[in-house]
Amino acid sequence: MGRITFIEHNGTEHVVEIEEGQSLMQVAVDNDIPGIDADCGGACACGTCHVIVDERWIQSTGGINADEQGMLGLTPEKTDTSRLSCQITVSESLDGLIVQLPEFQM
Repeated sequence: MGRITFIEHNGTEHVVEIEEGQSLMQVAVDNDIPGIDADCGGACACGTCHVIVDERWIQSTGGINADEQGMLGLTPEKTDTSRLSCQITVSESLDGLIVQLPEFQM
């Protein structure tokens, strides 16, 4: 089984086991990762699961649809590698993925 690393704004790292087929958001929620509120439950309707994907991994996370792009436009710390974790499906190909959590979600 692979692992994903969530890094809080203060540098605290949380390494969790991959749950293949789940969304990255659900993996975060199941592992009590702080800063992933997931208010809409994964419906791409709130932006409270915003993560900043390490640039080495952004291509591996898939494309961004218009709904996700719209929600990301409302987040105060959007970057070129911002994603909503509810829109990333976890698989073994993401073993080693590193994402940072924006300060405003903490």
